[in-house]
Amino acid sequence: MKIRFWGTRGSIAAPGKDTVVYGGNTCCLQILLDCGEMVVIDAGSGIRPLGDHLMAKGKNVDIHLLMTHVHWDHVQGFPFFDPVFKPTTRIIVDGAPRCIKGLRAIFDSGIGDGFFPIRFEDLGADIRHLDRLPYGPLVIQNTTITTVPLHHPQGGFGFRFEEDGKSFVFITDNELTRKVWRGKCIDDFVPFCQDADILVHDAQFLPEEIEAHRGWGHSDHGTALELALKAGVKHLVLFHYEPARTDADVALIEKKCRTLALKQGSNIKIEGAREGSELIL
Repeated sequence: MKIRFWGTRGSIAAPGKDTVVYGGNTCCLQILLDCGEMVVIDAGSGIRPLGDHLMAKGKNVDIHLLMTHVHWDHVQGFPFFDPVFKPTTRIIVDGAPRCIKGLRAIFDSGIGDGFFPIRFEDLGADIRHLDRLPYGPLVIQNTTITTVPLHHPQGGFGFRFEEDGKSFVFITDNELTRKVWRGKCIDDFVPFCQDADILVHDAQFLPEEIEAHRGWGHSDHGTALELALKAGVKHLVLFHYEPARTDADVALIEKKCRTLALKQGSNIKIEGAREGSELIL
């Protein structure tokens, strides 16, 4: 399994000289399974350069597009994903219950004059809504994908990939709390993340910022680390950076998180997700 980050930023794209290391595009991951099938998670602005990359290969695009949820920063790149205009492209959409409705609404919500020059119905690609994950696991050859509900306004899904004894967990836009909110506190997510080889988790806020942002549906690096340690995760990747966070800010967060882990006697691998970087399982 190969995981490549095409968008790591949260809330809104933040291009510029201060975000070139960790990235300014919003959420998009490309996962190449060992069987050769390709899965894309979310269609933030990072899906545009992914589309350019796939088109440059000159091959037909055939992907599963899994949507965590349909907030703007996770769907805004879909109209600029060039493969959607090619009749040879096949996209199987699954994930959050309202995912296909959210992708359609980018083009025309029905309450205005439309948000894009063409209609969703006029896209050339073969786009199908599978709608399996809301009801159980999705199996793609030798890979099983399961979901966990997000603690985030309007909800959504985190995903766990199991392939040949390796496990990858992706949870963004998720507010971890130590309070006893049934289904929402850190301990409730431990079974889903248990013994994962890699956990990518939302860390939009700092520990000193989080109380002022309760209910926003995001976490800080301290609670993300606590989840990873309780679950026995081998590798924690911090994700979904606050838009104003510079490369220097994120590097400092990485350092603080590693120091915090060492103080707790853990040698867990910790890093911040970098746009363009690749993880291999």
